[in-house]
Amino acid sequence: MARLLKGKDVVDALNESMAKEVESLKSKGITPTLAILRVGERPDDLSYEKGAIKRCQQVGVEVKVVNFDEQVSQEEFFNALAKLNEDINIHGILMFRPLPKHIDQEKARKLLAVEKDVDGCTDLSLAGVFTNSGEGFAPCTAEAAMEILKYYGIELSGKKVAVIGRSLVIGRPVAMMLMHENATVTICHTRTVDVPSITKDADIVVVASGQMESVGADYLKAGQTVIDVGISWNSEKNKLCGDVRFDEVSDIVDAITPVPGGVGGVTTSILVKHVIEAAKRL
Repeated sequence: MARLLKGKDVVDALNESMAKEVESLKSKGITPTLAILRVGERPDDLSYEKGAIKRCQQVGVEVKVVNFDEQVSQEEFFNALAKLNEDINIHGILMFRPLPKHIDQEKARKLLAVEKDVDGCTDLSLAGVFTNSGEGFAPCTAEAAMEILKYYGIELSGKKVAVIGRSLVIGRPVAMMLMHENATVTICHTRTVDVPSITKDADIVVVASGQMESVGADYLKAGQTVIDVGISWNSEKNKLCGDVRFDEVSDIVDAITPVPGGVGGVTTSILVKHVIEAAKRL
């Protein structure tokens, strides 16, 4: 049976360290504060918001929720974003996307102040990931994958890594972050020919295809570490599943993140970590 790279252990370690940082900041009169900007009542947004608020409370970070109904005008939404950008008591902004069609999502993304972009969605934040300049913040899910590898002592330097998925949320940024750790990375996507031949040649496989249980034993081999980023509701099995067929590969690979209980919980902690870092920078 593969070693389970559980997110809870990583979260507990992060919480302990973050609580100390928040205490130090508060002693200097600074209370790290996250603003959550949400339009509508999408269930996945509400679920993530609930988790983010809980994680913030655990370490002493304040949260301000700014919520609009789906009929909010573009002007009102942009004005609210501008006010949060300018508010010196707000250190990080989580702007839920996608936005309603009548709001220009690209403009909203570009209006968000990079120094408060704790979810890593602006062009400058993504550029910072690619150049390793420290500008802005990495997308939380990509950094969560890296945090898990780091916590469990998975060696990256000189290792071959296959990343399945090329999104700006996880695939491309995590590939860049892995290369900054001197890994040799191959990005696989929908047009890649013979993906299994690439993944089987890797030491580490990061699966972020967004396709539930699309990766099975034919993609993997003994001795590998697998980071499963996906999470979907499987109505037939009546449970949450990842992009990897866990039951099929858990007796093959050396280590794997479970779903649920793996990357997802760490992602929320990384968001809070970014808020604290933003408060320190500001």
